[in-house]
Amino acid sequence: MTRVAAIDCGTNSIRLLVADADPRTGELIDLDRRMTIVRLGQGVDRTGRLAPEALERTFAACREYAQVIKEHGAQRIRFVATSASRDASNRDEFVAGVREILGVEPEVISGDQEAAFSFTGATKELEGRADLERPYLVVDIGGGSTEFVVGDEDVRAALSVDIGCVRMTERHLVAEDGTVTDPPSAAQIEAVRRDIAAALDRVERQVPLTGARTLVGLAGSVTTVAALALGLKEYDWAAIHHSRIPYEKVVELTDWLLASTHDQRALKPVIHPGRVDVIASGALVLRMIMERVGAREVVVSEHDILDGIGWSVA
Repeated sequence: MTRVAAIDCGTNSIRLLVADADPRTGELIDLDRRMTIVRLGQGVDRTGRLAPEALERTFAACREYAQVIKEHGAQRIRFVATSASRDASNRDEFVAGVREILGVEPEVISGDQEAAFSFTGATKELEGRADLERPYLVVDIGGGSTEFVVGDEDVRAALSVDIGCVRMTERHLVAEDGTVTDPPSAAQIEAVRRDIAAALDRVERQVPLTGARTLVGLAGSVTTVAALALGLKEYDWAAIHHSRIPYEKVVELTDWLLASTHDQRALKPVIHPGRVDVIASGALVLRMIMERVGAREVVVSEHDILDGIGWSVA
């Protein structure tokens, strides 16, 4: 057994997986899996820089994770950073802080690398499933970007585009004072839809979306929609993992999220407080992807880029 630690630092959240890798079975056995909303990408789309308060929230989470990794005695650590840190002019400050706290060099990976990790993490345990046809289309709806990957055992085509839930919210659903409009106007929603549609046009020129047979959805926006669709009273990882959510339910929930207020959304215990203001945008991204590819359902996976990073370390 090799004990590994994988950290995925995205635009909205930072997540940790400590696991034992079994070379005989090819299995990752979870020891600790946790997530913290840090909103590292706060304002990056507008300013091009990581905000001081966002960096401090992220560093605080890193200090917590360093202690967890030490307690578990992980032998190998890999820290991967994605969309927000790719876009920031002061990412060297971020890199230096992480290096000092965790003792490893954070890797600011490309969208293609992000896509490959997501695909591996999401599909490795789907091997042998007779009820799911290949090729898969894996979509990872993050805070800053969304990754699209088509493949069988291996990736055929992939592309990352900047239509994450935080980016869409900050770009289109905020008032002049920077607060999220609650609920958004029809004109604001239409602006989001145009942005997503334009991004999907770019994706289709490189990734054969309609050729995929099974849509697999990853990350917090998708798992939160699934939790709502399943009517869960509290977040239940086991119930959500590999659930199959029909398109009609995604439409119903997206309409409700876009029409609801902050307080109405906050009353739903399965919506993490850090997602209350951005989940409507994330749901709309998922809905429009399903419409574009003609998917009647989305297979939801709790295993994603974090697991892919873990496999790469193992």
